[in-house]
Amino acid sequence: MILPHLLLLNFALAAYLTGLIWTVQLVHYPGLAYVAPDKFGAFHRHHTRTMSWVVLAPMVLELGLAGWLAGAAPELGSARWGQLGLVVVVWASTFFISVPFHNRLAAHGYDYVTIDGLVRTNWLRTVAWTIRSGLLGWLLWKVL
Repeated sequence: MILPHLLLLNFALAAYLTGLIWTVQLVHYPGLAYVAPDKFGAFHRHHTRTMSWVVLAPMVLELGLAGWLAGAAPELGSARWGQLGLVVVVWASTFFISVPFHNRLAAHGYDYVTIDGLVRTNWLRTVAWTIRSGLLGWLLWKVL
């Protein structure tokens, strides 16, 4: 695959996931605080089940494409490792920060402190994906 196509695929996935994470950050996660405690368990189960369909495959594909880009494009210099590093940050914060918050909500139900923690720590993923989208957009612009 030639570099512009590989960059375009990376950028498209990053842009999709960036839009998704901003929606989650500004709308969905803060909205958890407004779910009635007696309905929270069912809502949270629905959230985790349906969100997995929306985010899991694109994240796995993004990881593979980011690794491919890092290995196949030495002409991008340190940016090729920077974009991969941002994906690693997203994955690490997802599985070491966000997932434990979701597990706490699944086990104990509505808890405003846990919801607030989820919202505040999710900024790490939001910023990382936003920077990655910008970096890839800039690289794509340079290459084209």
